[in-house]
Amino acid sequence: MSYIAEVFGNLIHQTAFFSLTVGNYAMIVVACVFLYLAIKKEYEPLLLVPISFGMLLVNIYPDIMAEGGLLHYFFLLDEWSILPSLIFLGVGAMTDFGPLIANPKSFLLGASAQFGIFAAYIGAMLLGFNDAAAAAISIIGGADGPTSIFLAGKLHQTAIMGPIAVAAYSYMSLVPIIQPPIMKFLTTEEERKIKMEQLRPVSKLERILFPVIVTIVVCILLPTTAPLVGMLMLGNLFKESGVVRQLTETASNALMYIVVILLGTSVGATTSAEAFLNLTTIKIVILGLIAFAFGTASGVLFGKLMCKLTGGKVNPLIGSAGVSAVPMAARVSQKVGAEADPTNFLLMHAMGPNVAGVIGTAVAAGVFMAIFGV
Repeated sequence: MSYIAEVFGNLIHQTAFFSLTVGNYAMIVVACVFLYLAIKKEYEPLLLVPISFGMLLVNIYPDIMAEGGLLHYFFLLDEWSILPSLIFLGVGAMTDFGPLIANPKSFLLGASAQFGIFAAYIGAMLLGFNDAAAAAISIIGGADGPTSIFLAGKLHQTAIMGPIAVAAYSYMSLVPIIQPPIMKFLTTEEERKIKMEQLRPVSKLERILFPVIVTIVVCILLPTTAPLVGMLMLGNLFKESGVVRQLTETASNALMYIVVILLGTSVGATTSAEAFLNLTTIKIVILGLIAFAFGTASGVLFGKLMCKLTGGKVNPLIGSAGVSAVPMAARVSQKVGAEADPTNFLLMHAMGPNVAGVIGTAVAAGVFMAIFGV
């Protein structure tokens, strides 16, 4: 009997009940809430499901992120900037740059939405973060998870990479909740009803030349952006050239989804209670929200300015799509515009600022790397 009791005692003590803290249980609840939002509400499930499940795993079995643990090796690919760059390759292969080429003024809307990044940088400095940490945190304002991870790694801010990545991906997923109130507050119903002229057709030659020219110009000016901008444009060149269909399909499907699994679970696994439940993380999450809201607002306000300058030809709602959340932000512009007028179709117009925002956030990251001599 004593042997049986000892065996059962050992089995009981091998369970996680004796090692979990109150913080672990709190994070498990948060993970379950994220899973609910992803599955029931369908808030970007491709992002939230792996992130929340990684969060769940690490708070039940912390050793999964320790050296030798499965997700530790996944996370190394984040630190080495491999996964963020491959994400950009897939995004490029999936994205149509035609609306941006057809309406180059969209670059201005994409650039204006990046003001949230620099506002967050100043805010982080005021809250006591050092220069490099403030820069890494501020990229959350672009609603660009891969770039946030990329810059945090390049600036050697791995200690706060987890909270930064989770905040960035969470705000990307919550774009349909966060953006509409800001958009409606800053615009009138008449502005939201503005219908824009149909975009001109874009030739195949323009589509092929665009990724090549952007790569040359941006990477010469900011060589450190080559891993992100280069992969983004390479993926788009695959798509637009029309001669490498197999590479396009692989980059936009199989490879993209494999990378999302690895990146999502590893990002979620950085949210152990010990690493996540502290004042620094709270500051990062708040700064990220302020930066994202500020970026949305600055895009809308610049859209209002363009509306005035063009005599009412630009719907200000497309300015909110200047953040990097492709294509979620463009869909939100379409949704808010359709609420004001069901016959209004803004999606393709909003895609211009949206893809410009992806390039703009990568450029902002390159500027920070240049400032800090990376």
